[in-house]
Amino acid sequence: MKKTLVLAGSILLALPAAANVLDNGVSHPVPADKFDMTNWKITIPSDINKDGKVDEIEGVAMLSYSHENFFHLDKDGNLVFEVQNKAITTKNSKNARSELRQMPRGADFDNILTDSKLNQWALSSHPQADQYSAVGGTLEATLKVNHVSLHAKYPNKFPAYSVVVGQIHAKGHKDLIAKNVGYGYGNEPIKIFYKKFPDHEYGSVFWNYERNLAKNDPNREDIAYPVWGNTWENPAEPGKAGIALGEEFSYSIEVKGTIMHLTFKSANHDTVTYDIDLSKGIDAKDNAIGYAKDDFYFKAGAYGQCSTQEAHPVWGPGCKGTGDFAIDKKNGDYNSVSFSALKLNGK
Repeated sequence: MKKTLVLAGSILLALPAAANVLDNGVSHPVPADKFDMTNWKITIPSDINKDGKVDEIEGVAMLSYSHENFFHLDKDGNLVFEVQNKAITTKNSKNARSELRQMPRGADFDNILTDSKLNQWALSSHPQADQYSAVGGTLEATLKVNHVSLHAKYPNKFPAYSVVVGQIHAKGHKDLIAKNVGYGYGNEPIKIFYKKFPDHEYGSVFWNYERNLAKNDPNREDIAYPVWGNTWENPAEPGKAGIALGEEFSYSIEVKGTIMHLTFKSANHDTVTYDIDLSKGIDAKDNAIGYAKDDFYFKAGAYGQCSTQEAHPVWGPGCKGTGDFAIDKKNGDYNSVSFSALKLNGK
């Protein structure tokens, strides 16, 4: 049995039938059996069709797709994302990922392009907010981090031993950047991190806001906000104030109007909340209008931050990896995150 999948913007023919069918014909569950995949696409760290691009699956193919290494259900029905440190990456990142990207268009490829306003959402402050798929939105998740990468050449660089489990990404617009209008950079108003040093019993959950500035602006930095444990500037053992591997927690990102409402919950910790006006700068160094005129999409999964790159002063921790998933998993050079709940806009 064969199935056509949409991969990296092209059609890959004759891929073995949907991964929810065993060779003996006995079916087993795939992520879409437990989670609504209607408005998501998955990016996995592979290049099955050898076109030099990372593989992305979306549309009706998501209803039957699973990957034994990167994107599947475990025996308890949790949605598992795994990614090694060294793998093919998306064009604008040096970090490998097994991560969902919100696609409001669903399977309507014919009428709604990837970059269309109807495939993103906006804040109420956007002058054309009524032309987007929605004004604001919600991403809710319950998850646990099972493993984070163990080996970094530069352990003092902030991204070492960490994984991003949820984010809002602003859409990058080359034409707006060229016009220097002050937005359209494609930055992230939130990235939710889990970080644990190899010799620590507990890790930390925190979130970062990226100042919405041009790539070459020295003030374009991530500002870390604590949830449980430490932020990435503090390498100390967080103790029971932090979150252990395998310990479940939840996050909710709800954007209404221009306000981003954040709620973090855990059975063993106090609930933490933040309210951030995304239409204003977060501080004096930020863009004065924040993300007021940008457009957005949600992401969730395992976006590895322990890159094998070394050169970048912040984002180059020089983590170990061979590029072979089985070997890297055996050596501990990978990330694993499992979701027991994942809801996009209440679905």
